[in-house]
Amino acid sequence: MLWYVLQTRTGEEDKLVNLIHKLVSPNLYEECFVVGQEQLWRRQQKNFVHVKRAFPGYVFITAREPEALFFCLKKLPAMAKLLADEELFFLSLEIEEAAFLRKIMDSDYVIRLSHVVTDKNGKIVPISGPLKICGNRIVKCRLGKRYVLVRVGIHGEEKEVLLGIVLEGDL
Repeated sequence: MLWYVLQTRTGEEDKLVNLIHKLVSPNLYEECFVVGQEQLWRRQQKNFVHVKRAFPGYVFITAREPEALFFCLKKLPAMAKLLADEELFFLSLEIEEAAFLRKIMDSDYVIRLSHVVTDKNGKIVPISGPLKICGNRIVKCRLGKRYVLVRVGIHGEEKEVLLGIVLEGDL
């Protein structure tokens, strides 16, 4: 099954997913989803887990016959404007990129929090979660804000994705 990215306006990802589920034949695609990511927020001395978009403006879809899917999407009135520039709307993912995303997210398409500890030098050591898989891709670490930025390949481009972390005693 090949993965594709559909680009849409930021904030309208769920609308596009719902439109596809409602109007496109399930024979043309297997999955259509938005990737979420958990973050730890602190408010009034309490920690909360919040889920937000990992890739704003991107909807992921898997299909065996992308050409048939593309032409079906093109017939939807709501998609006509977005599909006018075919090069920017319907992008394929490399097999390695899709496999990596599959590894770091769960079955609900959410990248969960990573449990980490810090060594005596203040460097983070992943214990569990997605960061254990992609610790070598860390670009920036903000322990106080409880996140790290990692570099992820999407359609041959490097994107920085914020991954939430949990330190000992947070939850």
